[in-house]
Amino acid sequence: MRIRKKIQWTPPAQADRFAALSDFVKTAEAEGWTEAEVQFVIDEVVEARDEAEVQAIWQDYSKR
Repeated sequence: MRIRKKIQWTPPAQADRFAALSDFVKTAEAEGWTEAEVQFVIDEVVEARDEAEVQAIWQDYSKR
């Protein structure tokens, strides 16, 4: 699955991936994302190799 949606959100600068993920989920749900879309991003973040990959994921789903 490829999600092309973006949310109006700025990842917290000092938060670890799981704290940021909690904030992301709340924002995505408020913007009408489906449960499957949110779960896909959760899986991506949890499976990321390192924090650099997590930051790339956040950038991919955030409006600029």
